[in-house]
Amino acid sequence: MRISDQIAEQLYQLVQQRQLQPGQRLPAERQLAEEMKVSRTALREAIQKLSSQGILVSRAGAGTFVQTTVPHPIGGTLQAISALEPLIRTDAQYLYDVLETRESLEVSTAWYAAQRATDEDKQRLQRRFDELLHYQSIQDTESAARADARFHLCIAQASHNAVIVQVMGSLFELVLGTVAENRQRMFAQDSSDVLEHLTQHHYDLMQAILAGEAQQARSVMLVHLNFVRDKLMQADADAARQQRLNRLSLPH
Repeated sequence: MRISDQIAEQLYQLVQQRQLQPGQRLPAERQLAEEMKVSRTALREAIQKLSSQGILVSRAGAGTFVQTTVPHPIGGTLQAISALEPLIRTDAQYLYDVLETRESLEVSTAWYAAQRATDEDKQRLQRRFDELLHYQSIQDTESAARADARFHLCIAQASHNAVIVQVMGSLFELVLGTVAENRQRMFAQDSSDVLEHLTQHHYDLMQAILAGEAQQARSVMLVHLNFVRDKLMQADADAARQQRLNRLSLPH
């Protein structure tokens, strides 16, 4: 398990041991870092990880609060997810497995988010979308991929389904890795066209959730994930075709 995962596990155990309830504030960052004997940078990474899993929530100027106390086997889950990462790096077919998993989760998640999103959820979703646009505009591909994954995680959090939030949070690093890989492979085909479609999908998805249009949110999410899958399949077909051409023995 990575150091950041170990610290996240340690922080989660601290929340459990102190029996902190949803809405309760964690100790100040400096105090917590000293108590846990870790750097403040490492602590912030752990807080971000637990926030991505829906366990904690950070509020500007107010601190970090417990969001849910649903038991969450962080260590075991992260180890299981980490085991998939090398498979995805060595065999692109696993990307399609991740997409199938995302489709089974996120289409319904978008439906629930449109029905249940609070004003705070909607504001957060808009911030995530603006963040995505910003990184795309300055062509920061790594940050744009992270913003893309965070946008989808924000939708999961807006569903207010504790199990969905936990599962999506656990999958965050895996989804982030596949989002980065997907964007890279799709942009190799026609970056401007792909980016235009992805941006429109994210915008339409956000608008459907803001308007409380559950059916539209579900439909847009399905269109979005199908678009990604189709583009990846096209990229694979193009790559295979090029490999066949390269293997041809041309007469001299």
